[in-house]
Amino acid sequence: MLKSRTLILLISIGVIGLATPFSIASDQPQSVDVIAELIDQADDGATVTVPEGIYQGNLIVSKPITLLANGQVIIDALGSGTVIELRTEGITLRGFTVRGSGSTVDHEPAGVRAFDGPVIIEDNRFEDVYFGIDLRQSPETIIRNNFIIGKELELGRRGDGIRLWWSHGCVIQDNTAIDLRDMVFWYSEDLIIERNKVSQSRYGLHFMYSHNTVMSENELTDNSVGIYLMYSNNITLKHNRVVNNRGSSGYGIGLKDCDDIIIQDNALLANRVGVYIDNSPSSVDAVGLITRNRLSFNEIGLLATPITHDNVITENAFIENEEQVTVHGGGQLTLNSFEKDGRGNFWSDYAGFDLENDGIGDLPHAPRSLFRNLLAREPNLRIFVHSPAQQAIELTARAFPDLSPQPMFTDPHPLSSVPALQLMSSSDSTNPWPMAALSGGLLLASLSVGWFIIYTPGRSQTQRLHHLRSVDA
Repeated sequence: MLKSRTLILLISIGVIGLATPFSIASDQPQSVDVIAELIDQADDGATVTVPEGIYQGNLIVSKPITLLANGQVIIDALGSGTVIELRTEGITLRGFTVRGSGSTVDHEPAGVRAFDGPVIIEDNRFEDVYFGIDLRQSPETIIRNNFIIGKELELGRRGDGIRLWWSHGCVIQDNTAIDLRDMVFWYSEDLIIERNKVSQSRYGLHFMYSHNTVMSENELTDNSVGIYLMYSNNITLKHNRVVNNRGSSGYGIGLKDCDDIIIQDNALLANRVGVYIDNSPSSVDAVGLITRNRLSFNEIGLLATPITHDNVITENAFIENEEQVTVHGGGQLTLNSFEKDGRGNFWSDYAGFDLENDGIGDLPHAPRSLFRNLLAREPNLRIFVHSPAQQAIELTARAFPDLSPQPMFTDPHPLSSVPALQLMSSSDSTNPWPMAALSGGLLLASLSVGWFIIYTPGRSQTQRLHHLRSVDA
């Protein structure tokens, strides 16, 4: 009986959900030719308001107009080609649900593809699309407040959520992308990328040959890689939240052959690797700055190749990473500085003291671990982390000092407390009242059951428990 009532309640909730204002009130789907005719009748620069309904087919917009959805307007390409093509500058597309692009790799169909700029694409929802939004030589475009969810394909077969190709000066703000491949930026400079959320994809934000960009307050969670920069210079990453990116690479932030990168005030939590550096900076006169970041609960906090040089790593908090810092393939990071102006980093495994109470440890932080050095050369040894084998190796190194390796890095002025960090808070904050109400309800139910068992007259405790089980069944 109880299970039946629960099922009826869930069905009722589903029916109520279907009756919300988001449902479509129109009778029959119409052709996109209806929208095309409205566009043909409009003057350049006019605003065209599309009536509520479902429109099927592929829409081409070749006139500088503002295209608005009046209520719930769905444009559905029925699984064929690109849903909407914007073929001139000066177009605004706002408030539509765009769905059902094709999925053939050769034509790279998208929800919206722009061939010129600037255009504005905002407040739209993309469903079942191969690529989400694709800009090709569309400078100064604004992509804002769109929700994009891809097709149900294997990770390597998916298209990109947002892709820019040779599109300079664009603004990418407040978008959400789920179940896609990458947000990728190719040969595009002077970008502003902020407050976007990417999850369950391959690369959250991926740069190739793109320079002079600021990325701030983005949230990259549950991807293979959070942010990866390749051959890109003069980029600032600040106030981003990069959590649980644990694919085959699993980098929170990755740099390859990049110059003058600033990584500042980011939260890098529970990734396979917090920050990965491969030959960055790559130029002799370039410098990288990694400062005021929190790197916590990653398998590796900072991983770098031994040729990495000229990075300043200061005032970061390395907290409870399985490995705080290691070198890819073994070696040392002596060409980098782990302090600036007499201030190093906070290390949760620092074993020194701060007797002068000035916030700086009295001894340098130069960890020596024979097992960690072996692990850097042979990653398969990770299965022995925290095992008796690791303990035996470390005990041997302490017993025979000649076996003790040189430290991979030295922080000459470690901080004795976590520095003040300006981090982006999680967007998963929830209202505590529903959980409190649920807890109260469970407590009341348990008290009621206890009263029933103890105080119901005329029955033994075994009979009462048997009765309760029969009611629940």
